Amino acid sequence: MKLKGLGAGLISVWLSGFLLIALSFYGTLLLSPSLHNPSFSSDSSTAPRITIFTSLHISSSSSFDSQAIHSWLALSSQVKVVLFTQHNNNSSFTDTFGSRLLLDSTVDFTFLGTPFLHSMLARTEAYASDIAVLIDPHTLLLPDFISALNHAHHELDRDWLLVSSSVNIPRFPFHWDQTGRFWRQYNGKRVRFGELQKMISLRSLQSNSSEGGNMIMAWNNVDSPLHCGVLPPFLYQRGTHNQWIVNEALSCKRRFVFDATSTISSVSIGNAEKKFDSRNWEYIGNSHLGKLYGSLSKSYALPKLLKCNKRYILVTASDGFRTREKISACISRSKSRSFLKLDPVKKDQALPPLKFPYDLESLLPLVADKNRTVVLSVAGFSYKDMLMSWVCRARRLAVPNFLVCALDEETYQFAILQGLPVFFDPYAPKNISFNDCHFGSKCFQRVTKVKSRTVLKILKMGYNVLLSDVDVYWFRNPLPLLHSFGPSVLVAQSDEYNTTVPINRPRRLNSGFYFARSDEPTIAAMEKVVKHAATSGLSEQPSFYDTLCGEGGVHRVGNDRCVEPETNLTVHFLDRDLFPNGAYRDIWLKEDVRGECEKNHCYVLHNNWISGRLKKLERQMMKGLWDYDASMRMCV
Repeated sequence: MKLKGLGAGLISVWLSGFLLIALSFYGTLLLSPSLHNPSFSSDSSTAPRITIFTSLHISSSSSFDSQAIHSWLALSSQVKVVLFTQHNNNSSFTDTFGSRLLLDSTVDFTFLGTPFLHSMLARTEAYASDIAVLIDPHTLLLPDFISALNHAHHELDRDWLLVSSSVNIPRFPFHWDQTGRFWRQYNGKRVRFGELQKMISLRSLQSNSSEGGNMIMAWNNVDSPLHCGVLPPFLYQRGTHNQWIVNEALSCKRRFVFDATSTISSVSIGNAEKKFDSRNWEYIGNSHLGKLYGSLSKSYALPKLLKCNKRYILVTASDGFRTREKISACISRSKSRSFLKLDPVKKDQALPPLKFPYDLESLLPLVADKNRTVVLSVAGFSYKDMLMSWVCRARRLAVPNFLVCALDEETYQFAILQGLPVFFDPYAPKNISFNDCHFGSKCFQRVTKVKSRTVLKILKMGYNVLLSDVDVYWFRNPLPLLHSFGPSVLVAQSDEYNTTVPINRPRRLNSGFYFARSDEPTIAAMEKVVKHAATSGLSEQPSFYDTLCGEGGVHRVGNDRCVEPETNLTVHFLDRDLFPNGAYRDIWLKEDVRGECEKNHCYVLHNNWISGRLKKLERQMMKGLWDYDASMRMCV
């Protein structure tokens, strides 16, 4: 009898132990991440520094913009916000939010003010932060956003990329109180966090929209790229780029990518995309870039970050948790918040053509400055990189009133995707040589005549024109000085290199840099130049001098002027110390070309008097007068 009792006791102990082991194992499965996910660490001693990046037109900021920024700064004292903007001198805006809000105007924008995403992401590396966040400026965040970031920061032992989709609502029925700590109804009643979550979950069920248009992206190790390869020049908030980055990050496998939509409460107020219906070409451009580059045609199922019994858990499609009652219930509750949906773009999918809705006539009022002046440059595809370096330099000098005339369809399409105010000249010569269109060539002679013809057209529309070739490097903005010469004066660079002779010698007027006003004498004189060039077997440059200064310089006045007798237009040759040509004083041979020009207070330096496109490019790059990274497609 004692032996039977002892045996029963041993069996009872054994069964109890087995049950405890089973429960422990089940609890481990319940509360641990999948074995397919990264391993975890337990160091949670410090709060991460978080920098939230977005772009905003400050001049048009509305109340809900302020609400969104308030919601970000209220999350934690470790949060700071960087707004990418074209104008960083709005002190009243920054004073509203204090020192944790910074304005940054160093990224690239299109001429219409749309920022480039690749430039924004490159700039995020300049800020010391543990976690970087990219977010739509109209998206409000609630405190569980910080909880999810803290979990990823302290628990994941490898680089990661968190993505989450926001719920769209037309209007947020709450506002911040004066303390900036609580949301309140408009009757003054305080709104609890749980009430906000319920509203977001209900709206999510009603809209069933988590397509990623208003996606939040957050990542650690901000010095490490999000993906392999180079990011195309996507326009920010114009579609495609969110899906593209997620797919590329997954393909690259440098980061663990997961969807935290069900654990993050965020609201996108209004539908910002409706504001840009008239600019659908920007969305089409992004679609074309997404189709051309990367692996956007692939489809992936992202691991999901869930919260069960107040604990975070990562779930993948292969985990098989549906068979477990508690996990199934957790997933069921999470379905009240939709997961992120990423629809791939098929490589063979037909896309609408990229059509730019602007021509020369419609561009002029958009880009001209208050003096009705534009800076015109003309370029073909072989000079596209030099064009972009010239554009980047104009942007650096805060000269936004430039305009580009494309000589071929390739340059036209390239310039559109680079956000330039570009128009196509249908009468431009065809079959322009890629490497053999330098000074003196037949190609050069045909191309240069496009410039004077286009300048005359713009003058007749009532706008002043500064014509600048793309091989003219700008050190300072010359427009204020050029305007000071007054009406009925055409101001041009001298191509004379000999320091002991007059700068207005025969055929020393450089037609690659001149300023023409929209007045009767200038227009009449330019008509004569264009007519002369049309019948000449040379380039337009001799036509300028022979028409305005007379053959052999018979209309020269002094050492630096000419007066065209029929129109009474004065031609003023610019001081070569301030506007040196490529052969003057051998400046290009100096070891420090920039230092030499800055010492002489140069406005520009022409990269001419050198034969061949490749030699010209090499000289400008080797001397450090280059402002464009062709591999990254952005200004440097």
